[in-house]
Amino acid sequence: MTTSAHLPSGSAPESPESGSVTDRLVLANARYAAEFADPGMDARPVLRVAVVACMDARLDLHAALGLELGDCHTIRNAGGVVTDDTIRSLTISQRALGTRSVILIHHTGCGLENLTEDFRHELEDEVGQRPAWAVEAFRDVDQDVRQSMQRVRTNPFLPHRDDVRGFVFDVHTGLLREISPVS
Repeated sequence: MTTSAHLPSGSAPESPESGSVTDRLVLANARYAAEFADPGMDARPVLRVAVVACMDARLDLHAALGLELGDCHTIRNAGGVVTDDTIRSLTISQRALGTRSVILIHHTGCGLENLTEDFRHELEDEVGQRPAWAVEAFRDVDQDVRQSMQRVRTNPFLPHRDDVRGFVFDVHTGLLREISPVS
């Protein structure tokens, strides 16, 4: 899959001739906007579902799930982990914008499987202060999906906790594997 913002073959990521990555993305947006037609949609997702997934660039969630513009809310972060900020977004999604279902998607080969909480200590050594956030690294992707499902299912701010399902996306096959909430 390619986009109009991809580098031509052999180009350096940031050379004077090609401009910065941000410059290329802004130009791609100008081309997009030139043909853009307001779809007249409401902010409420048509399918009333929120998808929480990893930020990994290999995951094209709309294509993988057969989604169209306006179908869902998409919340992405490192690992697809349910953090306080994820709960914040899910709470707004449910209470203000009508979603009822939550789909959690982790994936094979996640970068968080290679990190530890030592990452925070290394940052502290480098910049002089430790981040307030946890890395949320994990060794067992299935167990981390279960933990994320549990965090959603037990959060008092979320009124809709009965339709919460978790999956692992295989980055080599494109298939989702559903994770049982109990091991």
